[in-house]
Amino acid sequence: MATTHYEAVPAIAREDRQAHVGTIVMKFGGTSVADPERLKAVARRIVAARESGSRVVAVLSAMGQTTDELIDLAHQVSPTPDPRELDMLISVGERISVALAAMAIHDLGHEAISLTGSQAGIVTDTVHGKAKIVDIRGQRIHEALDLDKIVLVAGFQGVSTAKEITTLGRGASDTTAVALSVALGANACEIYTDVEGIYTADPRIVAEARKLNAVNYEEMLEMSASGAKVMALRSVELARGVAARVFRPLADAGVNIDMIVQNVSEHGHATISFTMPKTDLAVAEPILQSTAQELGAQRVETDPEIAKVSLIGAGMKSHPGVAADMFDALAENGINLEIISTSSIRVSCVVRASEVERAVQAIHDRFELGAGDGPGGDADG
Repeated sequence: MATTHYEAVPAIAREDRQAHVGTIVMKFGGTSVADPERLKAVARRIVAARESGSRVVAVLSAMGQTTDELIDLAHQVSPTPDPRELDMLISVGERISVALAAMAIHDLGHEAISLTGSQAGIVTDTVHGKAKIVDIRGQRIHEALDLDKIVLVAGFQGVSTAKEITTLGRGASDTTAVALSVALGANACEIYTDVEGIYTADPRIVAEARKLNAVNYEEMLEMSASGAKVMALRSVELARGVAARVFRPLADAGVNIDMIVQNVSEHGHATISFTMPKTDLAVAEPILQSTAQELGAQRVETDPEIAKVSLIGAGMKSHPGVAADMFDALAENGINLEIISTSSIRVSCVVRASEVERAVQAIHDRFELGAGDGPGGDADG
């Protein structure tokens, strides 16, 4: 079994990216930059992050209702605005925000540079209005950071492979920030909005809504997919891509990955645990160490003294409680379960290698799989 511990930082980075220690990406939504005074407050927050020692990239949304106003303006001119021209129009809102924020930061005594999505190297597909990011060429951002400048990037937009201005869909400044944090090798991506965090309900609707200490990717994905307005759905999907960064190099090296468990602790630390054949460990370990370094992982742990025991049978689909019975049988025999994986006809558990024979016997006895006991599943050690 291998376990990778890492900070929960999005990861669909370019293969040739260079991690820069101390880089953070900060994203500010439309309500945070809705007027000049709020913009100045955002500028002070960005400068404070820079003065604390971080290299800062800030992604800004359009001010207040600017995007809605531009869309309304377009429809006053044309009932069916051309998609290309609409993208040209509505992309200006974020450019206004970053330019004004750069001015405010200059007045606070720091160097800053505002960049459009295309200037920041955000390359998309050719779909206007809901383009997807296909690459981030962050050289210009890195150069500016190396000159001790604060970089302000217009959210929600990029340049297509056909060299056209594109927008990424409503709320997609979150996506811009998450993608940039990965491509730049940032230590963290901070999303700022007009509420203090993730709540059990929208606190603007439910006054007694409670702030949650932590939300894992799957929960945030479900909330976003169900209509929660805290983060854009695609940005959450993008953030969850760290597993792909762990497993793709292993797959390319022919390493066979089996059971996988991913968790996020209440402090935001993420852990991926998975199993592989012992014969693949020598190949996998240096790959994992290299990938962990790219992701800023705290450590990689391997444990060769484990085994997997499985209960398999088509009857599981029509017999509830099979998994519970299996777990009870193992618990009664003092056998600890380290990883659990299930399908419609299988339950598999990782146990200590020294206990696998007892585990198989316990399961076999519980489900009466011996000769003469009648049909049942098979216990696989």
